[in-house]
Amino acid sequence: MANVWLRSFATALPTVHRAHGDDEVRSWFSHVVVPQHECWVAVAAGSVVGLLVLDGAELDQLYLEPSWRGRGLGDRFADLAKRRRPGGLDLWTFQVNAPAQRFYERHGFVEVERTDGRRNEEREPDIRYAWRP
Repeated sequence: MANVWLRSFATALPTVHRAHGDDEVRSWFSHVVVPQHECWVAVAAGSVVGLLVLDGAELDQLYLEPSWRGRGLGDRFADLAKRRRPGGLDLWTFQVNAPAQRFYERHGFVEVERTDGRRNEEREPDIRYAWRP
């Protein structure tokens, strides 16, 4: 999961300076994300190609192997998240990530807040989205 996250982040957000190195991200997935959150993966040919992480009513992570973008996998994860949280979901995405904004808006999420980046470790301006049934 962490390796997909790392490759996806590097491809989708090349201008965003990550707050943590690769080994820290791998450790975070192993010791925090997987044991403490609801995690779903998509596997093809024995390898993880996408991941969805839910933390309560927050869609915490949705990342795809870069070669799997545009193939419907993200749509399936978004639909799964809505089925798992029928009362609604919230999420954050960076303001520089226009493709993610279009994706979430296409799935019925609406922008509810913008920040200047003080709330995240990367210090990158972001947007909070919400989906309500």
